[in-house]
Amino acid sequence: MPFEMVRNDITRMNVDAIVNAANRSLLGGGGVDGAIHRAAGPELLEECRTLGGCETGEAKITKGYRLPARYVIHTVGPVWHGGTNGEKELLSACYRHSLELAAENGCESVAFPMISAGAYGYPKDQALAVAVDAITAFLLDHEMTVYLVIFGHDELITGKKLFRDIREYIDDIYAEKHFHANIEHSRRRRWQEDEESALQLDMEISKSIADQACYGAAPVPSAVPKEAASMPDWKELLKQTDEGFSQALLRLIDERGWTDAQCYKKANVDRKLFSKIRSNPDYRPSKPTALAFAVALELSMRETKELLKKAGFSLTKSSKFDLVLEYCINHKIYNIYEINEVLFRFDLPLLGSGMN
Repeated sequence: MPFEMVRNDITRMNVDAIVNAANRSLLGGGGVDGAIHRAAGPELLEECRTLGGCETGEAKITKGYRLPARYVIHTVGPVWHGGTNGEKELLSACYRHSLELAAENGCESVAFPMISAGAYGYPKDQALAVAVDAITAFLLDHEMTVYLVIFGHDELITGKKLFRDIREYIDDIYAEKHFHANIEHSRRRRWQEDEESALQLDMEISKSIADQACYGAAPVPSAVPKEAASMPDWKELLKQTDEGFSQALLRLIDERGWTDAQCYKKANVDRKLFSKIRSNPDYRPSKPTALAFAVALELSMRETKELLKKAGFSLTKSSKFDLVLEYCINHKIYNIYEINEVLFRFDLPLLGSGMN
């Protein structure tokens, strides 16, 4: 897919180019810089000596030597001085210039580390936001696969409000399921030990359910809305019932007046994969891909379920992945990269990820 966050060692990434968070001398150092030089071998240092250093925000390219990557793109991130010295603009320039250099050298895949988020002190949550914004802005006009490589289980996302809200939502759902399971266990045990007591418990549960239903009942409308009383378009309904996922997706794109590129880029889906979907009416995508299009098209929950059904999927309360998407769609959160940050932190599949 065009943009993906992964947990990996960047020196092991099998891509056209990896990006080195270097210092201005380009002669090696600690952290990612040192790891890349060690993995590439002494030839990398010898070529770097010929480059004459690099200014903050700029980028230069060398061969990859003993690395799986063909190239190493060296960029110098800003040191954090409180955010008032142009750090954001310089960090964004690191990503932009690195990607431009990759495109000039025919690279189709690039892997970045989190630039400036280590010894240079850039706050990790802000560094992530700059990286995502710069990479996704570039991908709007270019066809390239870009990875943001995060080593280990970094806590950079857990402080975000969206993550906290979704984690609380999931905890509430799981707690409710656990509560009802405990009630059912108590009922079965009570019926086995004391039928009279069990009957009393069932009556209490029934009364509680009835009270909740009365308290939460919606008012009965005084009149049926005019639009609800109109007859449905049965031909259109029948047409939608017979269509597969591919046909439904293309219909939704046409209804919005979008181009194919607008849709698959917003869905974070590769152009080649979209071509498969368009050319094959019987194509069945993976669940993350189907949901990526639902998010990109900003579908309601009802529309999302209908699109998923055409791909042979449904949403369930027992899946943490499904609960994250349910929360986001119900709250009209349609930024696919923001959703993927949350999925990444939960170690769940990313939207648009996978081979199909």
